[in-house]
Amino acid sequence: MRVGIIGLGYRLGYLGHVFHEVCPDFRIVGYVDPAPAGMETLQKHGISAGKAHETPEDLIRAGGFDLLMIGSPNHLHLDHIRLGLEAGLKVFSEKPIVASLDQTYALAGLLGKFGHDRLTVGLVLRYAPLYRDLLKARDDGLLGKLLSIEAAEHIYPYHGAFFMRDWRRYEKWSGSFLLEKCCHDLDLYNSLIGARPERVASFGGRRNFIPANDPRTYGINDMSMYHRKPTGWNGSDKVFDTDADIIDYQVAIIEYANGVGMNFHTNLNAPDQFRRFAAFGTRGQAEGDFIRGFFKVTDVLTEQRVIEKEYKATALSQHYGADEEMAAGIVDYAMKGIVQPVSTLDALEAGILAFAMDDARRTKQVIDLRPIWDRYDNAFHTRAA
Repeated sequence: MRVGIIGLGYRLGYLGHVFHEVCPDFRIVGYVDPAPAGMETLQKHGISAGKAHETPEDLIRAGGFDLLMIGSPNHLHLDHIRLGLEAGLKVFSEKPIVASLDQTYALAGLLGKFGHDRLTVGLVLRYAPLYRDLLKARDDGLLGKLLSIEAAEHIYPYHGAFFMRDWRRYEKWSGSFLLEKCCHDLDLYNSLIGARPERVASFGGRRNFIPANDPRTYGINDMSMYHRKPTGWNGSDKVFDTDADIIDYQVAIIEYANGVGMNFHTNLNAPDQFRRFAAFGTRGQAEGDFIRGFFKVTDVLTEQRVIEKEYKATALSQHYGADEEMAAGIVDYAMKGIVQPVSTLDALEAGILAFAMDDARRTKQVIDLRPIWDRYDNAFHTRAA
């Protein structure tokens, strides 16, 4: 399998290693990146990045690959996807697939023209064993009719500091923290619920990574923990005096078209991080945590545990055993055309929910998504016609 890469950052450098482990024939034939932060990871594992090209157009003209992989900053994804689709290529884009609502409509128009079977997305948690077990429990009827969900993703302070220092600190490049980091989670629960969100309220802001909370103000001068995770393009050393415009905590409540309600909470300063959910149905309750590695289902009538599992991290995966599963799936997609468990449309819908949550936070209003869905659906037909 041969790939070309636009945006050889840390993520695609790591995925290059994972893909090579899963598919020994995996080969990078060329890349575009003025400062490829992922190169060190590839070299560490003896993987060549192929030829360096000046522009994405140069890479695409050179050709010779089965899949175009896009790992550029979020706001550039749309242009790079467009180039790949117009060239007739199969394209893999890292999440989030686009960085704004306007870009969402524009990509919908492109998919209306070119179809969405040539574009797939790196929403890696869809491949996690825990999530697959959750969907099986739902499909086996163990939950009954789903009623409500409580969900959260909280990250270590060093990881939160990374977001305050990386290019992702600006919404103009990342879209927002919620979009960049939590689009995985929103996609999972959209899929579990099986309906589109219709109304959203949200609150949040930045209250931790501000000068008043700098540990140096109360005599702690060792700031190495906050620099544990390296940054790439347009990085900064500033943590509590950051010029970031992203949040460091956010809460939201969502009502779906089928009546299911969900609350979602994220925080960037969790010293004992977790990424968990509790889903309540008429017949059962499901709880799980991707980080702490457990899943259990409890029956309503008997109050008996009907499923109880634990999951161990794999040496290769950064995402609870999901990275290698995704790599194998994308190889099958590129080489055999096998449909994957998450589609571009799923990614766009998770993004729309994130945009609505951020809009609700900024405006302090309940956002009605139904007009957004109407415009989104029309975008496909406009370009297809």
